[in-house]
Amino acid sequence: MKNAAALSGQPATGPVAGASASARPAPAAPASGSPGSAAADLSTRDRVTQLLLERGATTAGQLGSVLGLSPAAIRRHLDAMLADGDVLAREQTVRGSRGRGRPAKVFVLTDAARGRCGTHHYDNIATAALRWISRNGGSTAVEAFAAEQVAALEDRCRAAMEDAGDDPLARAEALAGALTAEGYAANASTIASGGQLCQHHCPVAHVAAEFPQLCEAETAVISRLVGTHVQRLATIAHGDGVCTTHIPAQSRNTVTTVRTDR
Repeated sequence: MKNAAALSGQPATGPVAGASASARPAPAAPASGSPGSAAADLSTRDRVTQLLLERGATTAGQLGSVLGLSPAAIRRHLDAMLADGDVLAREQTVRGSRGRGRPAKVFVLTDAARGRCGTHHYDNIATAALRWISRNGGSTAVEAFAAEQVAALEDRCRAAMEDAGDDPLARAEALAGALTAEGYAANASTIASGGQLCQHHCPVAHVAAEFPQLCEAETAVISRLVGTHVQRLATIAHGDGVCTTHIPAQSRNTVTTVRTDR
């Protein structure tokens, strides 16, 4: 590769006249495992990722040629990316006749790695879709959409709670486990006035901030699953750190409430 002076058209500055090459100390290469080495590895890995994103299926030889890396060096990076689940290796498709030997392997980014390469706007799209539903169908249509979205979640949680019994607090504990398996990071606890179900993650928080019908539908599901009236005390969608649902002791009515005053 040309040096910066050659690329800029400026004369290169050489060593002072009379100074021997041996008198100039060579720059020390970063030791393996040092911060400099780790940073260089990360930079090279980013370049490999970018090339795979731009070119699609690419052989190790092609990657090494573009990046100026030896076969051993490019293989080290690809092995690390394979181990981390960032790339997949598969046999190269050859059209027509090919020579002897096995086809070369090509490497492609996994969906997870590809998803980290750009900005996604799923929340914006979901919000825009609900705005359209609201404009064309009104609040009732949004409520129907929200109920349909949580129906499958309710079915999966109900199946996971089959052996929880009839006690609302025991069912809340089982529900917390089922919600955690769904990615909600939930836990249940007993308090003086009954029980409390906390969800530390909400996958639709940004959308629910504008459309509380999503929180209301979820609260109704919790009520049906624990088998008693519940009260939503706090939600991530409205700026609280945790979605908190109170389960009153010895209560059997079926009304559900959700805070929407913020």
